[in-house]
Amino acid sequence: MSGQRPWRPTRRRLADTLLAAVAPVAACGLALGGLSVWTAYGNAGAPASITVTDGKVFAPTGATPDTAAFFRITNSGGAPDRLLKVTTAETGDRGPTLSRHVMTGSNTASDRTVSSVGIPAGRSLAMSPASLDVIVPVRKGWQPGDLVAFTLHFERSGAVKTLAVVVRPGQDRG
Repeated sequence: MSGQRPWRPTRRRLADTLLAAVAPVAACGLALGGLSVWTAYGNAGAPASITVTDGKVFAPTGATPDTAAFFRITNSGGAPDRLLKVTTAETGDRGPTLSRHVMTGSNTASDRTVSSVGIPAGRSLAMSPASLDVIVPVRKGWQPGDLVAFTLHFERSGAVKTLAVVVRPGQDRG
């Protein structure tokens, strides 16, 4: 051998090695502890939880081909969801469409078809004639008090079935 000394652990080298190993282990432990507490308090991984209530359909008047339906959608979960479409077997081939009431100039309004509607986590959406509604083709014979079956299709929650009662326009609250 040409005068090389074999490597020997010194107190300083051992201390440096131990400190180099302890720092990432402590950081991982702290992160894991924080995530565990966050999850234990229900802040992580809670999916969207959708309920649909207060379904109403305006009774058809005159010879109008369409009417409107309204629902209250509540997302009590921890993640947002999105209403993609509304269907019903009671109107045949022409299905319902999501629509937003938009005020235009000179006190006039129009309906704009929308492709989907976001439902934020922990919030509710109350459809109304002045905001979001569902345009429904009229089925002859609907009378106030009749029940109409609908299915609301959500991006994360899937299909939610509900009933809407037929009411006269102006009696949509209650």
